[in-house]
Amino acid sequence: MNSFIYTAQPARVVFGAGALSQLGEEIAALGATKALVLCTPEQRASAEKVVDMLGARAAGVFDRAVMHVPLETAHEAREVARRLGADCAVAIGGGSTTGLGKAIALDSGLPILAIPTTYAGSEMTPIYGLTDGRLKKTGKDMRVLPRTVIYDPELTLSLPATLSVTSGINAIAHAAEGLYSVEGNPIMSLMAEEGIAALGRALPCIVANPRDLAARGDALYGTWLCGTVLGHVGMALHHKLCHTLGGSFKLPHAETHTIVLPQALAYNGVAAPEAMRRIARALNGASGSGSVSAAQAVYDLARANGAPVALRDIGMKAADLDQACDIALQNQYPNPRPLERAAIRQLLQDAWEGVRPPT
Repeated sequence: MNSFIYTAQPARVVFGAGALSQLGEEIAALGATKALVLCTPEQRASAEKVVDMLGARAAGVFDRAVMHVPLETAHEAREVARRLGADCAVAIGGGSTTGLGKAIALDSGLPILAIPTTYAGSEMTPIYGLTDGRLKKTGKDMRVLPRTVIYDPELTLSLPATLSVTSGINAIAHAAEGLYSVEGNPIMSLMAEEGIAALGRALPCIVANPRDLAARGDALYGTWLCGTVLGHVGMALHHKLCHTLGGSFKLPHAETHTIVLPQALAYNGVAAPEAMRRIARALNGASGSGSVSAAQAVYDLARANGAPVALRDIGMKAADLDQACDIALQNQYPNPRPLERAAIRQLLQDAWEGVRPPT
């Protein structure tokens, strides 16, 4: 076994159907008295429900969370938190809302309580991202790691099946890259394979029956594990490409991850064979097929369950692929296979066209 260093990150998780009912107790455990509730405009009703549950402990609602956390939105939310005298933030929603909470915490140190309603996994990481103009920058700071996470499968029942699939494959991407991260270790590898397998089992069941609460719970369990992997080890080419495409070309986050992941796995396949075996084992066990590669298994999971597999179908212009390649080659992440411009450009072309990766 190779040498490694493993540092566990603090996390308090409240898990189970109906877990939201424990929100007040968890806010009190943080020692907080004024919680600013964060959400997207579309989830205002959910945020108002949280406010009602908190009563006098609610400072108000900030409902302008958007993808990729624009710098100006982060500044506005920080000012609202300061003006209202908030001493914690409650982020209910997906990665956009959790990301906004992190932006507030980065500046103010306010503790975050996250209530995920998607399978983004951001709630388990100290990683933040801010977009300034067309450039998304990421960083890692323990101040932004949520102190408490409430996973309540009932809150994901309203997430449409197709969005559940893209959100879940976004989570799978965290674990997949964790398996070949330069900071990887056996503990994270165990979590990664189990998380991928849980999501691989759950997503087709959610598509078949969006009200399947057990499958929703399995998906959140997988998300928890995959997000934990993301929070403990560094990422590689896939995440760099997705940050580039999302931050610079305003592509939707989960859909971008869903489309790019099979192509990034195909690119890294020869350089990370053990990681690919584990990904394929996790997903082929879920699907009952043992004859496809890791890249093909992810692609097939997406396509068979109604998710997009081509960048052109989510708004990427062919004319922008060269620029995307140039940006992706800047400030490179460590990656099992060296980044070669011609090969990266072909990867982007394949992702744009939606080509199924070869064996």
